[in-house]
Amino acid sequence: MSRLRHYRALMRMDKPIGTWLLAWPTFWALLVAGAGDPSIRIVAIFAAGVFLMRSAGCVINDFADRNLDGQVSRTRERPLATGAVTSLEALLLFAVLVLLAFLLVLTLNWLTVGLSVVALALAAVYPFAKRFTHFPQLFLGAAFSMAIPMAFAAVEYRVPVLAWVLFAANFLWTVAYDTEYAMADRPDDVQAGIKSTAIFFGRYDILAIAVLQVITLALLALAGWMFSAAPYYWIALVIAAAMFVWQLWMISGREPDQCMRAFRQNYYVGMVITIGVALHFWLPDVPWLGSLI
Repeated sequence: MSRLRHYRALMRMDKPIGTWLLAWPTFWALLVAGAGDPSIRIVAIFAAGVFLMRSAGCVINDFADRNLDGQVSRTRERPLATGAVTSLEALLLFAVLVLLAFLLVLTLNWLTVGLSVVALALAAVYPFAKRFTHFPQLFLGAAFSMAIPMAFAAVEYRVPVLAWVLFAANFLWTVAYDTEYAMADRPDDVQAGIKSTAIFFGRYDILAIAVLQVITLALLALAGWMFSAAPYYWIALVIAAAMFVWQLWMISGREPDQCMRAFRQNYYVGMVITIGVALHFWLPDVPWLGSLI
């Protein structure tokens, strides 16, 4: 049981926000591709796949950082950093999680299977990217966005332009919130020699995040225009914009706790946008509401 608790911590099952940040955009794609009524089987496959791949990503990330996490105050108690779990155990757990996810994908069409290989490669490369580039967040953004074209491929057997617009929006949003996350660790990362966008942007970090958030909203607006979104969706984008402004205020002092708080708030951003997309398909248009937009 003690060993299982260490595996659970290694998979971050006690910290599900990463799973949700991966799940919300996946739900956007499934809802849009399925016109609000995607197959329950496909939704279940993607939901399970999100959990498995996020868990696998955490395991390989900790394996890559096993000699660095001990130098960062927030991560020094992770199972690999303390020796509670061995490197071999971590690699075996990673392999099992990836295998289970791949078996799920094999029940879908071959276009989706092919895209899943790209997603796996990005997930495996990301943890090591911080060694050679200040932009590991770009790899994370791509990895966290691959479920979008995969969802369209699974439902429509193709990946339309709309899928790539949503991909780009989620990509930039991920870079923005992971930069907030990296801001919390910046002093320790500099000392440990870990690279990140937070370090690269320096005193322009908040401005960079603001620009990324603005472009994210613009791309989501373009996507909404492409699928003729109902007023509910536009209201959701306004709420998301207000949340982004709040995040910028929270990180204005660059205090680690506030940066982490801003990062966690992105859970609600994803949730609000998902609700907006769902209401677009599930509720009839309300004329008086449309006149207010």
